[in-house]
Amino acid sequence: MNYRVINRDEYYRKGVFRHFSEDCRCSTSMTARVDVTELAAWSEKTGTKFYLNFLYILSGVLNSRDDYKMGWIQESHELICYDRINPTQYVFHEDTETCTPVYTTYTDDYELFYRNARADVEKAKQAGEYALDAANHPNWFDASYIPWVSYDALHIELPDGNLYFMPIVNWGRYRREGDRLMMPVSVRLNHAVADGYLVARVFRLLEEGIRDFCRR
Repeated sequence: MNYRVINRDEYYRKGVFRHFSEDCRCSTSMTARVDVTELAAWSEKTGTKFYLNFLYILSGVLNSRDDYKMGWIQESHELICYDRINPTQYVFHEDTETCTPVYTTYTDDYELFYRNARADVEKAKQAGEYALDAANHPNWFDASYIPWVSYDALHIELPDGNLYFMPIVNWGRYRREGDRLMMPVSVRLNHAVADGYLVARVFRLLEEGIRDFCRR
């Protein structure tokens, strides 16, 4: 885990950061539908899991810009930017109706990421425990699939999370709209380090990433 400390006096969002970390502590979140038609077809053609393919693309998107990799060190009160952030995915256990978090390290090597992610999932299936270990995974972001519904909106409350800067991303079941498959995706970012433009840009980058991925 490597990071650099941000000089808040030179931070390009310094006024916004101060306001939304002190005066008006809040997050900004958005739900939009992403066209996953090509990704679903590519996954079926290659015999790979759509969920893990999307997780790979999402991880690449969030690692493409420093604004999505921000963190906070409570002990020293330092704003930082991680070199890399990794996805915390989840395995659902039908028998207990509970989830186990799965910590998968991101790499832009698709084959390696996919192989490791599948192995991590299989290991978590055997564990069957919640086993959240956020303290030892500070540069891991939440990436949670909600397969039971194709929702229209989702909101996550972090009442004590005014200095929590990792992205939180959820997505639901895709549905057919005309000749396209559209999937709801929700993105939550802390308003101190991101505004509506940066949240909206995640969706644009996802669609670009899906297009580029399926042309590989």
